[in-house]
Parts: sequence; C-alpha cells; structure tokens
Amino acid sequence: MSDASAAAELARGGELDDYLRHVAHERQLSPQTVRAYADDLREFAEFLDRYYGAPEWTWGGVDRLAIRSWMGDCSTRRGLSRTSIARKLSAVRSFYHFLHVHERVDANPGRSVRTPKKQRVLPGFLTREQMEKLFELAAQRAMAGGFHAARNLAIVELFYSAGLRVSELQGLSLPGVDLVGDQVRVLGKGRKERIVPLGAMASRALRRYYESRQTVIANASRPDTRAVFVGQTGKRLSVRQIQNIVGEFLRAVAGEAGLSTHSLRHTFATHLLDAGADLLAVKELLGHASLSTTQIYTHTSKERLKRVYRQAHPRA
Repeated sequence: MSDASAAAELARGGELDDYLRHVAHERQLSPQTVRAYADDLREFAEFLDRYYGAPEWTWGGVDRLAIRSWMGDCSTRRGLSRTSIARKLSAVRSFYHFLHVHERVDANPGRSVRTPKKQRVLPGFLTREQMEKLFELAAQRAMAGGFHAARNLAIVELFYSAGLRVSELQGLSLPGVDLVGDQVRVLGKGRKERIVPLGAMASRALRRYYESRQTVIANASRPDTRAVFVGQTGKRLSVRQIQNIVGEFLRAVAGEAGLSTHSLRHTFATHLLDAGADLLAVKELLGHASLSTTQIYTHTSKERLKRVYRQAHPRA
C-alpha cells in the first residue's frame, strides 16, 4: 500500500471512529445499535474499495450512484431483504449527516437516495390456545419448585402481559417494576421511556419469583442487585439467555415455526386488537414512534377475521 493509500485509509477510519463515539456517548444509542452501525459502515467502506478499484477514495468523494450501487450489491449478490438494506442506508445517511454537520464533507449523498419500500411481512404470533399451553407448561414447572422455573414463568408472563422487546425486558431494574400499581417503567428505543400496565398473572408470577431471587442474591458473591432477571450467580441475564429460555417454550407449543421472543410481542398486540383494543392505545403500549408501524397488526387481525368469516358464514 502506498503512503497516500495508507493516509486515506487512516483518515476514513478516524472519521468512522469519531462517528461511532458520537452515537455511543452523545446520542446514547444502545451498544447493539452502535455495533450494527459499525458493521454496516465498514461493509460499505469495503464495497467502495471494490467500486472505485483502489483504496484512495475519500468519504467526500462518494456520490449517490456509489450508494445506489452498494444497495444493488446488497440485494443481488448478498440477497438481503429490503428492510435490511433500508436499515443499512439509514446508517450511511446518519454517518454522512454527522460528517456534514462537522464540515468534513460538503453534502450528504445519502439524502438523495430513495429508501427501498419495505416488504409487508405479517409477523409471526401464537394463537390463544398456544399461549394457554405455553403458560400451562411454564406454571407446571414453577409449581415443582426451583429458582429457574419461577423466573422463567415470570419472564414469559411479562413478555405477554406488557408486550416488551427482549432488550427492554433484559434491561429492567427493580425500581422500574411497580407491583403495587401493577405497572412497569420501560426504557425503549431511542431511550424513550414509557409506562406499561401489568396483568394480574404477570404481577403474581413476579412476586413468586422475587422470593427465590432474594435467596440467590443473598448467596451470590457480587450480585447485580438492581437487575430484575438474574441467573444463579446473581448476574443480570443476557439477551441470548432470555432468547434461549423463551425459545424452549415456543418450540414446545409451536414446534419449529420460526418464532422468537419478538413473537410474544406480536402476540400481545394481535390479541389486543382482536379483542377490540384501540389502535392508538396499542401504539402507546408498544412504544412505537409511528402509527404506521402498529398498523401491520391490523393486517394480521383482518386475515384472521377473513378466515373466521369464510369458515362460519353460510354464503361465504
């Protein structure tokens, strides 16, 4: 590599590092989001090396055609979905906005690139019967006793009762859970806080879990005393551990249907709308910034109503 190439690469890396520090510390985005931005932008830089045929390019020399070519490469060569490509484009736009504000580039080329239309994919969810089976299984294990079984029942009850994201449930701390007022304070995307009511069954499961949790915390050497959901060592559960716990229950009641922790959030919203809940109320409970995000659940409910109509109406 020539001295000029090395200097250009160092400058590009420095600008990227500055941006990642900005989103982590000043915008206070989650570590997962920062890592995703870093991965997307480094992949973009690797593509630009191939696109320009040499590593001497600079961020200021990138135009909208290069970005569109990169999006095409993501679609055709890598087979990424429109949703994934739109997320990557958002990372590029945000990065260039930072560079433009700090006068490191003359313009943001990502602004003139159209976002791919998102594919309407109906979210996976469980039926009422499947949810009853899931809770019956979790409750049976909890009745047999043990810290893990009580905790796992509280986890699935809370997912379904409050419609939380897995990151929201994993990040819960004791001061945010109010078992007197039956509500939970959640820190959602963009560090936006919302209050979500708790159902009676979820509150009951949490109270039972807290009893065994106290013993674990008391016997642990360096426990995380604020974390709601902990492991046997008293440390806060990771997102992956929670996904594994919920995944076992989902496979038991739905088989290999490709469901995940997020499916319980979808189930929460779908069952509320099926029962006649107001769409705006469901939007607030889910912590969605836009009503259009919540409206996908109305498609799920409409499809279910159509099936019921076709099966039940004499002249359907």
